[in-house]
Amino acid sequence: MLLDSSSADAPPPPPQPSSEAPDEGRREALRRRILAGELDDETVEVEVESGASPTSAVFTPGGMEEIVMNMQDALGGMFPKKKKLRRMTVKEARKTLAAEEAKRLVESEDFVGEAIDRVEQRGIVFLDEIDKIAGREGGHGPDVSRGGVQRDLLPIIEGSTVMTRYGPVRTDYILFIAAGAFHVNKPSDLIPELQGRLPLRVELEALGQADFVRILTEPQGALTKQYTALMATEGVRLEFTDDGVAEIARVAQVANEQSENIGARRLHTVMERLLEEASFAASEMDGVTVTVDAPFVRSRLEGVIQNPDLSRYIL
Repeated sequence: MLLDSSSADAPPPPPQPSSEAPDEGRREALRRRILAGELDDETVEVEVESGASPTSAVFTPGGMEEIVMNMQDALGGMFPKKKKLRRMTVKEARKTLAAEEAKRLVESEDFVGEAIDRVEQRGIVFLDEIDKIAGREGGHGPDVSRGGVQRDLLPIIEGSTVMTRYGPVRTDYILFIAAGAFHVNKPSDLIPELQGRLPLRVELEALGQADFVRILTEPQGALTKQYTALMATEGVRLEFTDDGVAEIARVAQVANEQSENIGARRLHTVMERLLEEASFAASEMDGVTVTVDAPFVRSRLEGVIQNPDLSRYIL
């Protein structure tokens, strides 16, 4: 091996600048500015999925217990998604791209399979206002359509396979809970087959004053908390005392007894009537504290409660 003494002590050549380093630095700086919201108002072109293509549906003759399904949902995954360029702000682009990515994650086979299994094994379906479809079939009139709705529900409740956009779902082990007021019709007015598939019957008692107090105070989104936060936006401090809440509950119970019993929905109209004046003048009451106690409630609602004809239209 031959060594050149003239070059042995020479310093190594300086490293050549990489073209990737400046690009990576600019990309990182741009990413920080986007995350900080500095570029939210800038306009960019983004390639996004185009709208849904025309769909085809399968129509079956009336009276046949078949499943009507959307062919686009069933076959949509077999065709490539069309893309198109859209101009939007950076803020809108972030939301659009995040939604598309979330959709791709949700539609993966692992998530879909687990979701279907949970629905089939631990699913609960609540059928509200089932009394609206109760009625004896007389051969004509609205009772005929009500009977048809009951017969459509029957195979789903007793156990069948329902086709969804994510695949077939069996309803054999899904818990179905039905509820209704039944102040016009009776549970026995349902068709016998449907009654047999809902074997457990529970009669609920009307809400009382103590129930209304709990509804006004315990839930995270209780009406008292909602109105307190709403008035705070105008700088008004709203305080509910215990006797004030109890009086509101009493008024709601009396209103339900004097007119139609609509349950906890009565609290919405009572609260709106109670705080009507404060809500109207809230913009001029900055820094004012409004204490809702029993005398405050009675002064604004007692006259309405004592007049049944008036309370029928106001509460």
